[in-house]
Amino acid sequence: VQLQASGGGLVQAGNSLRLSCAASGRIFSSTVMGWFRQAPGKEREFIAMIRWDFGRTYYGESVKGRFTISRDKAKNTLYLQMNNLKLEDTAVYYCAADRNGQWSSRSVEYDYWGQGTLVTVSS
Repeated sequence: VQLQASGGGLVQAGNSLRLSCAASGRIFSSTVMGWFRQAPGKEREFIAMIRWDFGRTYYGESVKGRFTISRDKAKNTLYLQMNNLKLEDTAVYYCAADRNGQWSSRSVEYDYWGQGTLVTVSS
């Protein structure tokens, strides 16, 4: 599976942005897709994950209520809708796939990673 993330950019605090992650190759029904982010000098942080078949979702505490993960199975594309962005949301955002469906927020469980897309939130 190859993942291509896009949609990052510069946005003012309080505004919204939607990230996309196009997947090529076969996505098994049990695959879990996730979003992570990494700010300068910080460890990679779990944002959200979704089970590809049933659409079950789970969010990290820092984004719960503001971000929404979704997928379009027909387009093989994962999305992250980010609303009410804050300065602390500034980071490189990565999409990832866990083909074994571990349903985990641990980055080590994910086998495939996109290249990352930079989101910068300004005041």
